[in-house]
Amino acid sequence: MEVRATAKGLKGSAPKVRRVINVVRGKNVAEALGILRFLPTPTARQVAKVVKSAAANAEHNFQISPTSLKITKIFANVGSTVKRFRPRSRGRVSPVLKRSTHVTVIVKEV
Repeated sequence: MEVRATAKGLKGSAPKVRRVINVVRGKNVAEALGILRFLPTPTARQVAKVVKSAAANAEHNFQISPTSLKITKIFANVGSTVKRFRPRSRGRVSPVLKRSTHVTVIVKEV
């Protein structure tokens, strides 16, 4: 049985989040959380919250032990982009794109 958790609108671009999730793909939940705890990027904390949520969903909804869970699929999709502008010299502007990401984690009992 597969159990999923999704977090939408996380700060940061999808390629930067994908660098973090590629590290934990295919690992056990406990091992993945240990790895994410010591990664230096701020997005690692957000990904860890989604992994914890997937484990909690499996435990609460389907009575699956969190120690026997493995991350089978994890992916980051592009979310919405907020567009802002920064003033520049000579009356010009340059765009500032504030990107967001949707992260989905699917765990399965080993």
